[in-house]
Amino acid sequence: MPQRTNRTARLEARIAPEVLTVVRRAAEIQGRSVSDFVIAAAQEAAQKTVAEAEVIRLSRAAQEQFGKILAKPPKPTAALKKAFARHKALVRNK
Repeated sequence: MPQRTNRTARLEARIAPEVLTVVRRAAEIQGRSVSDFVIAAAQEAAQKTVAEAEVIRLSRAAQEQFGKILAKPPKPTAALKKAFARHKALVRNK
């Protein structure tokens, strides 16, 4: 059963009557109020969206390659050394 929290914020939305009909039916099937159903669905969608934006997923092969590079990084190239020097100069001047 979902944990109850103190609800102090309010959210309002206008939806088409046919959407409300489907939402009411879904809430009824789950034995929830429409409000609880909408809150749970919105929270699930929000968590999924945030996870997709913040979590990087790598294949097994990519994970292994990433680990090898972290364990033994390649030597910096001339371009990378130049970028480090430029960054250091910019940061120092601010």
